[in-house]
Amino acid sequence: MAAAKIKKGDSVVVLSGKDKGRTGTVQAVMPKDGKVIVEGVNVAARHRKPTQANPQGGIDRREAPMHISKVAIAGKDGKPTRVRFETKDGQKVRVAVRGGETIDG
Repeated sequence: MAAAKIKKGDSVVVLSGKDKGRTGTVQAVMPKDGKVIVEGVNVAARHRKPTQANPQGGIDRREAPMHISKVAIAGKDGKPTRVRFETKDGQKVRVAVRGGETIDG
């Protein structure tokens, strides 16, 4: 298993699909499935019948998981960048290929 290049809380840019170019923060990462959930991106609508728990019913909108290859870390200029790993002071850190700044701490 490779190290995680995208983590929860990262700011990402969508590279393809109906939400191409949109940015958002990662809410969850599913490494076994290779998917991420990004806030405000890939929103799916589910029509719900009225039930005892939800007597109103209506349309339930929530973010659906999308493949991790469809997103890239947003650099400091807002454009997508790839991620590489470097060791600084004995610590393994993520570094943006575009610009070269460290992503974590």
